[in-house]
Formats: sequence, structure tokens, C-alpha cells
Amino acid sequence: MSRASGGRPILVVDDDAKIVRLVRTYLEREGFHVVTAGDGATALETIARERPRLAVLDLMLPELDGRAVIRELRYQGEKIPILILSARGALADRLRGLEDGADDYLPKPFSPAELVLRVKSILRRTDAADEGPAGTTAELVELTHGDLAVDPARYEVRRDGVPIDLTRTEFQLLLALLQADGRVLSRDQLLDAVYGRDAADILDRTIDVHIGRLREKLADDAEAPRYIATVRGVGYRAARSVNAS
Repeated sequence: MSRASGGRPILVVDDDAKIVRLVRTYLEREGFHVVTAGDGATALETIARERPRLAVLDLMLPELDGRAVIRELRYQGEKIPILILSARGALADRLRGLEDGADDYLPKPFSPAELVLRVKSILRRTDAADEGPAGTTAELVELTHGDLAVDPARYEVRRDGVPIDLTRTEFQLLLALLQADGRVLSRDQLLDAVYGRDAADILDRTIDVHIGRLREKLADDAEAPRYIATVRGVGYRAARSVNAS
């Protein structure tokens, strides 16, 4: 394991030492501090100890594979951004990675320059969220939808007063839908709301994955929605009527 001096690092997790060296070299050239791990169990220990800003994570790892690492982190409520870097490049694998809670997916073989750009893209989004949402006073007013309360100023969501733990992406999706005030938002519009200028590099199916995870956390039924309704062939909107339980 290695680390450049100072600051919260980027964690690179891969059992291929050549890939670790390559990724570390390119990230350090851009001024990032880097720590590394060669298996899933060590990755979890390193995250708990180092509190990295982001993890670049292979899926096929010894001891504990990458998907298990992601699921364990999300189960613990750990919101560290994750960029999957894997030889499993099929669309189904990419979508499963997003369903598990990854923020982005880059298949191998990969361009180190593209990896650096994706790391910077994720950090722009997460750092902006950590600083708090920008906007007018009206945009920061708490929104309610039935028994659901969304506070943009604090990045908090509560149902009947009970907090719901959402990722930044899930929160931004929910906020965009409620702020649309019943209007249907296409997948492209939701990508823009969540990813901004980086939306062109993101699969539109990503929105469906995040909506599915958001519905699961809200205990929302897609066939009888209380919060998020699907408009087939178009996109999503806030459900028109809510009967709070």
C-alpha cells in the first residue's frame, strides 16, 4: 500500500499490480493522493481508516469481490463515490454495478486519460453536493409530497418524520422530480439535473437504475406509485396523488 503525502486520498483497488501502478501514476500526475488495496477485505479496512474521497474498484477481487464491497459499504450507509473499473464490460454488468450503488463504470481495457476525466467528473458532482446546493431562497425551500419531506438546504429526506438515507444521485433525482411540480421529465432532462455538463458521457439507462433504487428506499410501488410515476416512452414525474399511510 502506498500514499502520497497529505489530504484525503483516492483509493485504487485491483489485484493486478500493473493496473494499480498505471492508475496511480496518472492520478498522481493530476495532483491526487492515492492509496491502494489488492483485495476486497483490505479495501473495506482502508476506507474505514483513510476515509478516501473516491474509490476506483475492480470487480474480480480475491477474498471479497467488488460487488460485495459495494453492497457492504452501502449497507453501512457509507456514501463514498465508487468508479468501477472491470473487464466485465457488458451492458448487463454495468447496470448491475450501478444497481449495487456504484456511481460510474469504466470497462477494461481502458484509457487512463478517460479514467482521470471520470474521476474528476464524479468529484465535481460530489464536492458540489457536500458544499450544499446553490440556488435562490425559493429553490431551497423544503418540499413536501404527501408524507414525504425533502429539504434541499440540508440534503435530507424524511417520511413521516423518519430520515431516509439516499445517495447524492438519488436525492438529486427526487428533488428534480418534485421541483418539476408534476411535469414529466425525460431521461435526458434527469441526466442533466443529476450530472450537469457530464451527462453526455452517462448511459441513459443509468436513470432507470437509480429510479429503481430510489423507489426501493421510498417503499414505492411502480404499479401504484405514491411518489414517482413512470410515463412510458417519455420519462418520470412525481405521482399526481398521494395517500399517506
